[in-house]
Formats: sequence, C-alpha cells, structure tokens
Amino acid sequence: MSNTIDTGKRRFLTAAASVVGGAGATAVAVPFVSSMLPSAKAEAAGAPVEVDISKLEMGQLLTVEWRGKPVWIFRRSEEALANLEMLGTDSELRDPESEVSSQQPEYCQNDTRAIRDELMVVVGICTHLGCSPTYRPEMAPADLGENWKGGFFCPCHGSRFDLAGRVFQGVPAPTNLVVPPYHFQGDNVVIVGADAEGVA
Repeated sequence: MSNTIDTGKRRFLTAAASVVGGAGATAVAVPFVSSMLPSAKAEAAGAPVEVDISKLEMGQLLTVEWRGKPVWIFRRSEEALANLEMLGTDSELRDPESEVSSQQPEYCQNDTRAIRDELMVVVGICTHLGCSPTYRPEMAPADLGENWKGGFFCPCHGSRFDLAGRVFQGVPAPTNLVVPPYHFQGDNVVIVGADAEGVA
C-alpha cells in the first residue's frame, strides 16, 4: 500500500464537488427567488401600454386595457371641442376646471383635459359605483335630450359626462372620469400608464 497522496486527484475531486454543490445551490435558489418576483401577468397588468393611433378616425373610440381597467382613446372634432368650451363656461358641470387634482395628471388639468386637444385618453369607469358608461357622441338624441352635445352616459344610475370626461351636475357620480398618466411617442403612438418621465 502506498503512503503517497495524489494531490492532483484530490484537487480534481474537490473542484468537481464544488461545481456540483454550486449547481445544486443554484437549482434550489432560482425557483425560490423567482417565487418572490411578480408574475408576468401581474407585470403586464401594471405595465404601460403602447397604442398605435395612426388609424383612429374622427369620433372613433378605441378601448385598451391598463391595470385591468378599460381606457378609452378617441378623436374629437372641432365641433366637439367648441361644445366643450361652451359647457365649461356655464353651470351644467360639477367640476368644469378639473380642480379635483386626483382625477388627472397636472399636465391634463386644462379645458380639454388632454395633452393634445383633439385626442382624449380617459379611464372608462364611472366614478359613482364603477360601472362602465356608454359612449354617446351623437348630438341631441331623443333619450338624452336636445341639450346633449355628446359624451358618456352611465346606464347603471344615469350619470353623465361630456367628451372631456367632466361630470354633469345633479347625477350620482361625484367626480370627473379619471385621466390616466400618458404621453406620446411621436405622432401616432400613445403610451398609457406612464408620463413623459416614465412615472406611472
């Protein structure tokens, strides 16, 4: 029997055991760390949404989902914008100047509640009990009266909003529809869920 030690073999076995042990530790750690990260579904639900508006016609409403909520994007005509201006000067609206700051980002606290006057971005959920209002862009329909200039009507409890999402007086909804954070990437892409600095 030899009393000499094979140091090369010992180094090889030590290195091999270290590699196998490291691989085993990694195999255990990866699922553990992954379980603490948000799921792809959760990330998608809160992540900003990129929307191509190049084919959005005047008066057409496009619906996208952001954080599990419907977000409406639509183009307003010159006539619609003129009607918004008239509505803002009378007492028909509860918050015509969008003074409830939680209902829109600061950069949308203006007459049209938008970055670009002709393009509206708004969360399609009534601020009363969370129903989804219907888009009613037509002028003076029989069921909404001759003074209706287009807007949103909530069929659940009768709340009414104009084409800037501003709530009318005398309806159950307490505040204007929410304008989410958003910004434009060029002329034809809207990023819903993040302002220009990327803060949601």
